[in-house]
Amino acid sequence: MKTNHISTYTPLSINCRGRLLSLAKPVVMGIINVTDDSFYEGNRMRELHHLVEKAGRHLEEGAAILDIGAQSTRPGATMIGAEEELNRLLPAIHAILNKYPEAIISVDTWYASVAEKTVHAGAGIINDISAGDLDDQMIPTVGKLQVPYIAMHMQGKPATMQHSPQYEDVVRDVLDYLIQKLAICRAAGIRDFIADPGFGFGKTLEHNYALMAHLHLFADILQTPVLTGISRKSMIYKLLDTTPVDALNGTTILNTVALQQGTHILRVHDVKPAIEAVRILDKLNGN
Repeated sequence: MKTNHISTYTPLSINCRGRLLSLAKPVVMGIINVTDDSFYEGNRMRELHHLVEKAGRHLEEGAAILDIGAQSTRPGATMIGAEEELNRLLPAIHAILNKYPEAIISVDTWYASVAEKTVHAGAGIINDISAGDLDDQMIPTVGKLQVPYIAMHMQGKPATMQHSPQYEDVVRDVLDYLIQKLAICRAAGIRDFIADPGFGFGKTLEHNYALMAHLHLFADILQTPVLTGISRKSMIYKLLDTTPVDALNGTTILNTVALQQGTHILRVHDVKPAIEAVRILDKLNGN
């Protein structure tokens, strides 16, 4: 018996600085925030030994990618700038790779200068919540770096994105945006493009659930891998009238839905439950 995996697109792999990461089966990306301003208090940390310990736990639990970010992107967060991002990110990357040299690190940034310096420091993926809209040098820079690029849709900017977001048709509008970004990225020489619909970034609760219900369209239309990042977000805890701390069960349910819709990468705070969802659905599909 097979579960209803609606998407028919299956990518092979992405090239992370010479290391091929297979996406034939979904993989999990573990979040590491080098900040004390994350919306989820369980993921706020600045001390290097805590970051390395967190990386070790993520890897032990099965994370294929470690996503490191130094800038909080919660609504209303204070912007810290490229220099401060580098001051936080570079020591973290060096410390993690010193302990876990085989780890694949993704850097969460919208600055081209940060992307360039962190890739030279050992990062293998760039994760940009603005898809190049906040720094016009980002896409050309990633094209030269030849690393996978996660392009996320966001309406507005982090400080203002939740101020009455509006769409004519949220699924069509986000798809059209990512189709245009894919063409721009291909022209810049980016081979491995990963689409992120941007749950919670300039979307209402209704927008988020409309996107989730039609998530399969993104891989099938774009013919690229899709990343889903809904871990402990307000689309879960506001619907259930709870908090980010109590949103793990809801996160696991929605991650399972995303997997059934054919997503390829789950970006999460809690790796083990996500890995379990991947394994259970894989078994149900006869693998």
